Amino acid sequence: MKSAQPRLRADAVRNRERIVAAAREAMVEFGAEVPFDEIARRAGVGNATLYRHFADRRELIHHVTLSVMSRTADRAERALTEEPDAFEALRRFVHDAVEERIGALCPLLSDGVDPAHPDLLAARERLDAAVGAVMGAARDSGQLRADLAVGDLMVALTQLTRPLPGAGCVDFDAFVHRHLQLFLDGLRAPARSELPGSAATLEDLRRRCS
Repeated sequence: MKSAQPRLRADAVRNRERIVAAAREAMVEFGAEVPFDEIARRAGVGNATLYRHFADRRELIHHVTLSVMSRTADRAERALTEEPDAFEALRRFVHDAVEERIGALCPLLSDGVDPAHPDLLAARERLDAAVGAVMGAARDSGQLRADLAVGDLMVALTQLTRPLPGAGCVDFDAFVHRHLQLFLDGLRAPARSELPGSAATLEDLRRRCS
């Protein structure tokens, strides 16, 4: 019988969390190939500590992906719980979710993770359920148009947080929340036009990207 792995000490847990947070920040800024030295420096740990927690870049990227998905689901669940108005909960989630910089991370992480890993499947299911619940509440209240699914919302968030090439738009982040608000106005019911194609789920997106 296989013995259970020992639980990490509190300081080890904190170090691991700092490393994942620093890696996420550095990958947004420099890309997935950012040196481990830079990640360790930002996390305030030594290289040996980083390698003790994460054997290689692929393992670290895997945990950054899990962290981003978990934090995004957390934001959706909090918005739904804490906002009395269903569309306000959706609005809050959309504006909060851009802080995860999904658009910047998506292309970096897609090649570095195993999409069939059980942890990633569980994280995707939780994210799908959390965002679906926010959208469902707004739809049930009559404020969200009916021809949308979770994938549509996540594609929009990805596109609006994707960095532009070159240095000509150095203040791009300053416009994100303005453009999100324009996008949110387009989500309101009644719909002013018919959308082409069909609503996209997260599973649809996964299949198209695999």
